[in-house]
Amino acid sequence: MSASQKTRLQVMWNRLLAVVEEQGQTLIRTAFSPIVRECGDISAGIFDLQGRMLAQAVTGTPGHINTMAEAVKTLRLRFPLQEIKPGDIFTTNDPWIASGHLNDFLLLAPAFLNGRVVGFTACTSHLVDLGGLGMGPEGSDIYDEGLLIPPCKLVDGGDINALLVDIVKANSREPIVNEGDIYALIACCEVGITRLIEMMQDFGLEHLDELSDYIIETSHAGTLAAIAEVKPGTYRNTLRIDGYESEIDLCAELTVAADGITLDFSGTSPCSSKGINVPLNYATAYSVFAMRCIIGPDIPNNAGSLELFKVRGPEGCILNAQSPAPVAMRHTLGQLTPDLVYGCLSQALPHRVPAEGASAMYDLPLRSAPEVARAGGHVFALELTHNGGTGARPAKDGLSATAFPSGVWGSQVETTENAAPVIITRRELRPDSGGAGAQRGGLGQHIELRSANDEPFLVFLSVERVRFPARGRDGGHAGAPGRIRIGEGPDHPGKGELRVDPGETLIFETPGGGGFGKPDKRDRSRVERDVAEGLISENAARDVYGLAEVESAT
Repeated sequence: MSASQKTRLQVMWNRLLAVVEEQGQTLIRTAFSPIVRECGDISAGIFDLQGRMLAQAVTGTPGHINTMAEAVKTLRLRFPLQEIKPGDIFTTNDPWIASGHLNDFLLLAPAFLNGRVVGFTACTSHLVDLGGLGMGPEGSDIYDEGLLIPPCKLVDGGDINALLVDIVKANSREPIVNEGDIYALIACCEVGITRLIEMMQDFGLEHLDELSDYIIETSHAGTLAAIAEVKPGTYRNTLRIDGYESEIDLCAELTVAADGITLDFSGTSPCSSKGINVPLNYATAYSVFAMRCIIGPDIPNNAGSLELFKVRGPEGCILNAQSPAPVAMRHTLGQLTPDLVYGCLSQALPHRVPAEGASAMYDLPLRSAPEVARAGGHVFALELTHNGGTGARPAKDGLSATAFPSGVWGSQVETTENAAPVIITRRELRPDSGGAGAQRGGLGQHIELRSANDEPFLVFLSVERVRFPARGRDGGHAGAPGRIRIGEGPDHPGKGELRVDPGETLIFETPGGGGFGKPDKRDRSRVERDVAEGLISENAARDVYGLAEVESAT
């Protein structure tokens, strides 16, 4: 291939990246629910005729993006090309096809040029409520958790499936919000199709075959070269976490070979009776994302760069839950898989892998209490996302109140108070919550909220790092654990239903990230700056970091 041909293909590749980013922004700007429009809980992508992902929007979560990459292949086979018409859009929220739980809707739409399908666009976003017990870990099976929609047509030749939309609305505590989010997903698909066809016409393309092969082969070769820099071998790690009924062990065996990397979850605890189980597609999405953050991070995420990473686990282990297991809060454990993987990868790449972090976001679904509806009060369902600190990096501190690995932005005070009858009375960083080290772990948050009226509300807790905080690396200290309580009352477990009555204050503190390297190796000026900025206390500066003259720091 000549240099000019490569340049032309690279320009078209860059154009595709612009197309998918516009898709993502369309979804965010037209969505109704705060978790989409304010927190970016989405994905969007362009796929070739075979269903291979060519480009994904930068905005979005790995749990949506990497599951979407495989889901499109499944749907592509479910609906034969000869039966697809212009204006068709397909959908499903099946957890084992889409994104791991019922609240995530996946849409797939064909792009037509000159009467032929030339590719696909797809997107995913979170719908706030689909009935059942709602977003929470209390379901005993998938049927408790809400409405499951098998792969079907949402739009048929441009005509919306009004019955399907009505069914979704009839099974939701937030019917208008759900309807608005469905139309936002449709708009995302339509923008992707329009811009893809415009790009092909601008470059005189009749098909995507050459561009698709170039993107996938280039990404595959670059990722293979990056894997070659990792020491071959098999590495093992175990992560003990809080769990629900009992503690859980997540186990990993990572094998690095010349032709790719394989991750095996053998030894991992069996499924829970509660809705914290994780379908393998979701566990794979976050595990592979974690590896790609370290191995070839500058290589775009697509079918070519993803195919060199294989993940497996015994059926029935909690990271490979089988239907009809309850999976509503699958992110609670699924988002801890990067820390599990990094414990393996740090053995192969010493001094290159960050410490453990808060990792699983503090996802707090709120809902009006049942008696509120009976009394004619304000019925609502809202999902808040808040984040703890990330693990310290080999050469930098961890990030405070930052979502890794999910990438979901934290819920904003003003948006929360506008969407539901609650008031947030305090929100600040937690001093001393970041693990001490030569590089300090990121800090967690302290947040307080209460009812804005005389009506109670429910909180469906499914959070981690309450009993087992983020561990440090290379001598770094652990971060602070998370905490949940009502006022000055006792701490609550991280899982289960919690009622907040009028006049009571819900207090939750998100965990801090682990430190990296021994604390006595931290530069004195940085310790002084941390004290001056209120990130660590004077006691911690003296007792942990060995700063004798703390007064000079303040």
